[in-house]
Amino acid sequence: MNTRDFIELAESRSAHNYHPLPVVIASAEGAWVVDVEGKRYLDCLAGYSSLNFGHGNPEILAAARAQLDRLTLTSRAFYHDQFAAFADGLTDLCGKDMILPMNTGAEAVETAIKVARKWGHEVKGIREPNIIVMEDNFHGRTTTIVSFSTDPDARDGFGPYTPGFTIVKYGSAEAIREAIDENTVAVLIEPVQGEAGVLLPPDGYLPQVREICTSAGILMIADEIQSGLGRTGETFACDHEGVIPDMYVLGKALGGGIVPVSAVAANADVLGVIKPGQHGSTFGGNPLACAVGNAVIAILKRGEFQARARELGATLHDRLSTLPGVVAVRSRGLWAGIDIDPSLASGRQVCESLMTKGVLAKDTHGSTIRLAPPLVITAEDLSWAIDQLAAVLSEFQARSTKL
Repeated sequence: MNTRDFIELAESRSAHNYHPLPVVIASAEGAWVVDVEGKRYLDCLAGYSSLNFGHGNPEILAAARAQLDRLTLTSRAFYHDQFAAFADGLTDLCGKDMILPMNTGAEAVETAIKVARKWGHEVKGIREPNIIVMEDNFHGRTTTIVSFSTDPDARDGFGPYTPGFTIVKYGSAEAIREAIDENTVAVLIEPVQGEAGVLLPPDGYLPQVREICTSAGILMIADEIQSGLGRTGETFACDHEGVIPDMYVLGKALGGGIVPVSAVAANADVLGVIKPGQHGSTFGGNPLACAVGNAVIAILKRGEFQARARELGATLHDRLSTLPGVVAVRSRGLWAGIDIDPSLASGRQVCESLMTKGVLAKDTHGSTIRLAPPLVITAEDLSWAIDQLAAVLSEFQARSTKL
C-alpha cells in the first residue's frame, strides 16, 4: 500500500476526529521519522511532548523490553514489584508525599478534579465545591473537561455540561481573586497554555496565583502534562518562577512515548482523602507503565534534558524572532508558538509546506504553528528545521507580492 491507500482506508474506517497531515509514518528513531515510502522527516511535534526523550529512546526501550518478558498487568488488586519504586521515584521528583497513577492525561485531570472536590467536601466542609479554571485552557476532551473549555470545537454540541467551574482570564491574578467565594476549592491552571498556542504567563503571575491560593486556603493545581518533564528547560514549568503547586498533574512524557502513563502528585493531606474503591483504573500503575516511568524518572533526575532544552531553546527563540512573515514568537525551552501573518498563509498551509521539505509541525487556532521537537534533537537538525521554515515563509511572501 502507498500513502494514498493508507489514508483512504483510514479515513473510510475511522471517525474524523483529527485532521492529520497527509503523511503515513512507518518507523522512527531519535528526532526523525520515516514514512511508508521511505521519506525522512524531522519530527517537530514530539507527540505533544509525549516524545520528549525521542523516538525509541534506548534506555526507556530497554526497561520496557525487560518488563515485557516478566509481567505487564496485575491490576491494582495486587501489588507488583515495579510499583513501589515508581511511587517513590515520582514523589521524590515532585517533592510530594503521594501519587495516584492513571493512564492518559485526561484521566489525570479528571483525577485532580475529583480529589479537589473530595478534599473540599471532607476538609473544607463545602457541599458544592467549585474550581476556578482559565480561558483558552486545554485539559483534555472528556465530558467534564469540555464543560469548562472555551474552544467551540471542543465544547459545542456535547452538553449538558458538568457544573462546578468558574472560567477567568488567563494571566490575570485579579480575576482569580474576584472569582473566589465560599465554594471555591481550587485553581486549575496550565503554567504554559500549549494548545492555545504556547501562551506564556506574565512575569510574576504564577507566584501571585500561589499566594492567592495559600491565602484563601484553596488548592493550586498545575497541569504540567505538556509543559512538564523537561520540555521548558526545567523539570516543571512552575520551576521557572520557583512555584510549588499543591498538586501536579502529569502525563505524556511520563510514558516515554511507549505507553500511556499519567499521575497526580500531592501531599498526604490532599491525596489522603481518597479511600479504597473511590477512584482507580485497571491499567493505572501497571507493571509495564511503572517500569517505563522508572526509566523516565531516572533520566529526568540527571538533568541533562532540562539543560539541553534550555540551551537549544535559546537558539530556537532567537532565530524564530528574525523570520520573515512572523508577527509573534512565544517560547520557553524547546517549545514555541509562532504567529504567522494571516495575510500570507494559515498555520495549516505552513505546516503542509514544511512537510514537503521534510519537517513535521502542527498548526493551531488559524495562523499559529507550534514547534516542540524531541529534546534529543541536535543543534544542527534544529537549525536545519528553522531554515526550512524560513524558506517556506519566504515562498509565501513571494507569492503574496505577485498577487
